[in-house]
Amino acid sequence: VEEAATMWFHAHTLHKTAQQVWSGLAGMAIIDDGPAPGGLPATYGVDDFPVVLQDRRFRLSGAMPYNANMRDVMAGMQGNYPLINGTIAPYLDVTAERVRLRLLNGSNASIYNLVLSDGRDFQVVGTDGGLLAAPATVNRLTLAPGERAEIVVTLTPGTPVVLNSVAATGRARGGMMGGGMMGGMMGAQSPEFSLLELRPAASLAPGAPIPATLANLPAPDASQATNTRRFSLEMGMGPGMMMGRGGFTINGQAMDMARVDEVVKMGETEIWEVTAIGPMAHPFHVHNTQFRILDRDGRPPAPHEAGRKDTVLVHPGEVVRILIRFDNYTDPERPYMLHCHILEHEDAGMMGQFTVV
Repeated sequence: VEEAATMWFHAHTLHKTAQQVWSGLAGMAIIDDGPAPGGLPATYGVDDFPVVLQDRRFRLSGAMPYNANMRDVMAGMQGNYPLINGTIAPYLDVTAERVRLRLLNGSNASIYNLVLSDGRDFQVVGTDGGLLAAPATVNRLTLAPGERAEIVVTLTPGTPVVLNSVAATGRARGGMMGGGMMGGMMGAQSPEFSLLELRPAASLAPGAPIPATLANLPAPDASQATNTRRFSLEMGMGPGMMMGRGGFTINGQAMDMARVDEVVKMGETEIWEVTAIGPMAHPFHVHNTQFRILDRDGRPPAPHEAGRKDTVLVHPGEVVRILIRFDNYTDPERPYMLHCHILEHEDAGMMGQFTVV
């Protein structure tokens, strides 16, 4: 049974995913499951809005061809214009005091560091797989490709506010090869964009307080795990990588449709340890399941990351441990995938397959 959540879908053709998503083969899917917790905005188009974040490169003619060069393959294809629900420079006329924005990073490679233009706090109420146990108050939110977040913004009558993406700080910009072409390329994962202007009316319908409890979501219990697996997301150097071939691997192996990399048992719970080797952060995505983040380099996840996830951003040199349970049966002919959600990296080999037996 699927939990109520903000999901998405996109093309997934081997070696062609990046181009096809860039061209538009992607969309949001909202799974509903009865009334939302009291006080949580839930009227679609009034106080509950889908917000798909992407960026594209445009020619003067308006065309947005996918012409990935070596740099694009290595760093991921990024655009010079942000698109929100397919629109450049959009605004949203708002009539409610509190609005719920269902955010999806549907870009090929960009990592958005989201803030509101006046620095105000907002509440994160949901992650990839549904509602958090309790709202988490933040003033900045990092959203990597493939990740979703549901946020609630409290507005002031007649006072516009803009959702922006700002440059990253800290280790996501670091790593080896910090200078020169590679350093500049790998430090550009987080673009600076004005994304969406919220324009509140002069009079707003009052909103109820956000509930202190949103969902029954017990803390993850690592003692349930029966096995531990390790995954190294690697960007190797050499001629293969420089041409976008063979340098992107998981545990030293590039994607091979004829190879199943992992076999897990139906109904069991495992710990997966994921690390990023090289100068870039990588969003690690697992198909057909939801996991919980146990820790980042031994530290508990931030409250806004404590919900159900299917994608987690792994910074250079960081070890992220996730607790993952396998409830869906498959067979050797129909494996699930695990991969980096920078689509050019996925296409170039940073993907593997697993079956549940």
